[in-house]
Amino acid sequence: MWIDIRTRGITLDADTRAHIDRRLGFALQRIGDRVNRVNVYLADENGPRGGVDKLCRIVTYLRTGGAVLIEDEDSDLTTLIDRTADRLGHAVRRVLALSRTRRSLTPPAGLTLRWQQP
Repeated sequence: MWIDIRTRGITLDADTRAHIDRRLGFALQRIGDRVNRVNVYLADENGPRGGVDKLCRIVTYLRTGGAVLIEDEDSDLTTLIDRTADRLGHAVRRVLALSRTRRSLTPPAGLTLRWQQP
């Protein structure tokens, strides 16, 4: 799984980068083999004025060709990363479960199913 981190208005130290890698690894630990790439975008919307101004956007590209986007805002960067990673894990598992259900309901190619009324 490839993780790409981009920032705007926020400087990340090595500890914060390691925290992001650890949280994403934990959130996607059981389904990491189905994930191609994860793009993390962090921005400080208001700059030095403060407030609820930090934005975290995570886009996860799945091997099946789909993508899952999670976006959230908070004033504390660590809390924001934790919450967004948790939401991402739940959303990706939900999307994969839905695709598994749809695949199991789809007949194989070349097979025609007929239903007759009793």
